[in-house]
Amino acid sequence: MVKQGLVFLLYPLLLSTLVLNCQCQERKLHIVYMGNKPDGDTSIASAHHSMLHKVLGSPSTAKESLVHSYGRSFNGFAAKLTKEEATKISGMHGVVSVIQNRHYKLHTTRSWNFLNLTVNKVGAPQESDVIIGLLDTGIWPEHPSFNDSGYGPPPAKWKGTCNSNITCNNKIIGAQYYNSDGEYIDTDIPSPRDSEGHGTHTSSTAGGSEVSDASYFGLAEGLARGGVPSARIAVYKVCWSFGCGLADILKAFDDAIADGVDIISVSLGGGPEDYFDDPIAIGSFHAMRNGILTSNSAGNSGPFPVTASNVAPWTLTVAASTIDRKFVARLQLGNGIILTGITINNFDLNGTSYPLIWGGSAANYTIGSSPDISKYCIPDAMNSDIVAGKIVFCEILWDGSGILLANGVGTIMADPLVVDPDFAFNFPLPATLITPADGQKVLDYIRSTDNPTATIFVSDAWKDVMAPIVVSFSSRGPNPITPDVLKPDITAPGVDILAGWSPIAPPSVYSGDKRSTLFNIISGTSMSCPHASGAAAYVKAVHPNWSPAAIKSALMTTASIMDTRKHPDLEFAYGSGQINPVAARDPGLVFDISEADYINFLCKQGYNTSTLRLITGDNSTCTSTTPGRAWDFNYPSFSLYVLDGQKISATFTRKVTNVGAANSTYTATISMPTAISVTVDPSVLTFSSVGQTLSFSVKVDGPAISQQPIMSGAITWTDGIHVVRTPLAVYNYIPGAPYNLPSETNSYTPTKRTVFKSSSIYHKDGIMGHLKTHP
Repeated sequence: MVKQGLVFLLYPLLLSTLVLNCQCQERKLHIVYMGNKPDGDTSIASAHHSMLHKVLGSPSTAKESLVHSYGRSFNGFAAKLTKEEATKISGMHGVVSVIQNRHYKLHTTRSWNFLNLTVNKVGAPQESDVIIGLLDTGIWPEHPSFNDSGYGPPPAKWKGTCNSNITCNNKIIGAQYYNSDGEYIDTDIPSPRDSEGHGTHTSSTAGGSEVSDASYFGLAEGLARGGVPSARIAVYKVCWSFGCGLADILKAFDDAIADGVDIISVSLGGGPEDYFDDPIAIGSFHAMRNGILTSNSAGNSGPFPVTASNVAPWTLTVAASTIDRKFVARLQLGNGIILTGITINNFDLNGTSYPLIWGGSAANYTIGSSPDISKYCIPDAMNSDIVAGKIVFCEILWDGSGILLANGVGTIMADPLVVDPDFAFNFPLPATLITPADGQKVLDYIRSTDNPTATIFVSDAWKDVMAPIVVSFSSRGPNPITPDVLKPDITAPGVDILAGWSPIAPPSVYSGDKRSTLFNIISGTSMSCPHASGAAAYVKAVHPNWSPAAIKSALMTTASIMDTRKHPDLEFAYGSGQINPVAARDPGLVFDISEADYINFLCKQGYNTSTLRLITGDNSTCTSTTPGRAWDFNYPSFSLYVLDGQKISATFTRKVTNVGAANSTYTATISMPTAISVTVDPSVLTFSSVGQTLSFSVKVDGPAISQQPIMSGAITWTDGIHVVRTPLAVYNYIPGAPYNLPSETNSYTPTKRTVFKSSSIYHKDGIMGHLKTHP
């Protein structure tokens, strides 16, 4: 009995040990990054197989383990490895980094006109030679935004292909999909076809053809188009209902670079990572080496500082801001009071009033609900006998499904954590989101009236005279990886953007919404990113030989200045300002950055010669470079972080290349807070030819500062025609350490509650997936 009892007691321990041992030996997908593509005719795939054979012990196991072989644009592979096997491979010759596969989340009738890129300013013949590659959820190829009428064949430089289970045309010239997990859930379709809507939206925003009378169920009706309507589109589907695999993202970069795209648009991301542990940074570095600019979403974790993602200096990091249109849904109570809410409501109740109740009075006691639960109007918590045929006041921002499934007519929502909403959601039934103060008025009316009633009106599009303002959810700087590089770089429209949509994707925040639409209105840095991608393509069409850095510089130095009074975090919110595509075509001067400049930058960040030679495949060396501040990095902005108690003191060096008139003279002007002294030397630059490069230095001095917020201004060069503006930010920061406030501080706020983990506010795991943790 004693032995049996001992065995019984030890059994759980033995079982857990076996499980742990099993888990330790479980093979999980890893990315093995090996830097530059090797020269010669060596079979890269064979070399990868040989490495795996050496570690795994047999050719058959190596074959089964290998998932992706990267070799068209750079070197590496994705394979299923145990932790021990991954460690062995990380120590092998030629390996830069080994990264366990994870999943990133997906981070316009009016917006392009708001940027002054009107129809009459697009359509030049060379624009049809520009190819925009998008890493996203795929595309709906039959969508009118991708009609190829009037298009000739793809440009001769194009080397990509179209997956056999989707039909491409002369607009969509390439389409591939990647799913290294081999899993398909929910509505996932194993093809480049988009079942989420996100990829169709971003593609049509960047380069969609013109579509007349586009609207979201009658709202925002007008001409929908991309920034460069005649551009070609290549689609690389890396995102699914469960997210975007790192191994697939890197494979898509490998293909897009080799296929010959001109701009890569990536509206997804994760947290900030070391540059060569981040597949987006790795892929975009090799894109840069091949003359391709990558445009990235900054992320939706604002307004908290040090939340910007995709911060590699060779990418364009894009924040999100408003346009001069907002959607307002009015409601009228039975006592005549009219209240307004920020909501996209297309449902017309024809002014009919319906009984109005408080959600707390309609609890479904059968399933254990109570007024404290039903006041939030969550699914199954509602008494359908009471809710049916009524408008329900709910005390939280939700997806409307609780009222819809209980046969309610509509919902009025007020959330104490959403005090001043600055972007709108769309819902599957008549709805509006009002302020908590107005919510109290509704509740008081319900409690003081025998038969309260209300109606909700179709949304009106109001002119927003305060625009542009960086939206609350847009991730902020400073840059946690290299604080000497100011991030985000720029802001672009990302709020309430109308663009193409997959007709099989839910058209509202409720994933069970079965309605179908070809256009949707959504928000996110996912929406601002393709605006910047389209702007970059617009510049690339006129200057096909410009480097990625020159295009990026043109977009940054010509950006429209943002109102500092509306943005306490200044450049950490908007970077250089709002994109101005028309001005960017003729910037006057550019801050160009060569591959050698990037190598020098990486040396100063502490990367060693052997690692960099693997990455570049050449004789790059760090022997003459001492790790330190990146003040000589030729970035088109200036960022100076100061440790607490230190004096403000730095000297930056920059060089500018003349791309304007041959004979031109530029004079510098300085705008900075009075406590900070800035000297530019020389303050006048005289050019005698196009392509000439001149250097200058910027000396910044000031008193010792401690625990101070960002202070900023700008250095502006002008020749009387061109205005070349570069922001200068000074701030206290501890490099390499994000602000570590208690997690509770960061959880219970309007943006964290309503922005979630995705770069698209709309994404199906977004609002409701996040809000379900906070009833």
